[in-house]
Amino acid sequence: MKIEIDQGSGFCHGVTTAIRKAEEELAVSDSLQSLGDIVHNDQEVHRLSTLGLSAVGHADLEQLHDTKLLLRAHGEPPETYAIARRNNIQLIDATCPVVLHLQKRIKTEYDASGEDGRQIVIYGKNGHAEVVGLVGQTQGTAIVIEDLEDARRLDFTRPISLYSQTTKSLEGFQAIVDYISRQMAENGLSDRFRFFDTICRQVANRIPHIREFAQRHDIVIFVSGKKSSNGRVLFKVCQTVNPRSYIVEHEDEIQPEWLEGVDSVGICGATSTPKWLMEKCRDAIERMQK
Repeated sequence: MKIEIDQGSGFCHGVTTAIRKAEEELAVSDSLQSLGDIVHNDQEVHRLSTLGLSAVGHADLEQLHDTKLLLRAHGEPPETYAIARRNNIQLIDATCPVVLHLQKRIKTEYDASGEDGRQIVIYGKNGHAEVVGLVGQTQGTAIVIEDLEDARRLDFTRPISLYSQTTKSLEGFQAIVDYISRQMAENGLSDRFRFFDTICRQVANRIPHIREFAQRHDIVIFVSGKKSSNGRVLFKVCQTVNPRSYIVEHEDEIQPEWLEGVDSVGICGATSTPKWLMEKCRDAIERMQK
């Protein structure tokens, strides 16, 4: 049986940097706290917990004083930084540069939006850590839309500026752009609609890559944490082109019957999936063949 681990899967640059910063601090300290799970993968979170990393929630932030705190790649709203200053919290800021750039663009747009009553709209997942940070740049006034149904509730008589969560799909974003463009044109306000493709290409380019990867194997083992939005998107791509795609959090979930009569197995994962976990899945499959 041929088993191939997708070399294009695994941590994106933002997650890699956040984990490196955590490991560097833990190399000289007994413990470190992160604001939320550092990555949406329970197996990697557990590994880092053995090194001394623990997570605190936003509800705990006001009670923290005189300590160090790691901000993960997803980014944070301005209020988090304000609390840190008040409570003498030293931040280890691992916000992804792509997310940080997007935050600055949205804040600049918001600061100028009072002139024409412009609606700032974010195509993303409500409550997602990155989206919370983006909405925070607008003092909570940005409108989050998850799909076309949400887009129908926009006010098409007012100017609109559309941005996207960095990990959304290009196809989904384009569908939203096309819909809003039509509605604004009907109101004679085409020139009042601005949209900005702020999707991370390192993430977006994985979709055509993983589609091709899934097609060339008999079955696909997709390794991802249940909390990963990116994982859900990429797994759906795998399923679409290869119905014999299975999602697992770790190697113990792989079922021997999946492998019956199979000549080729592809193992891939989300941007929050560590390579070592995909390798453990490969090793488990190899043991099943003995």
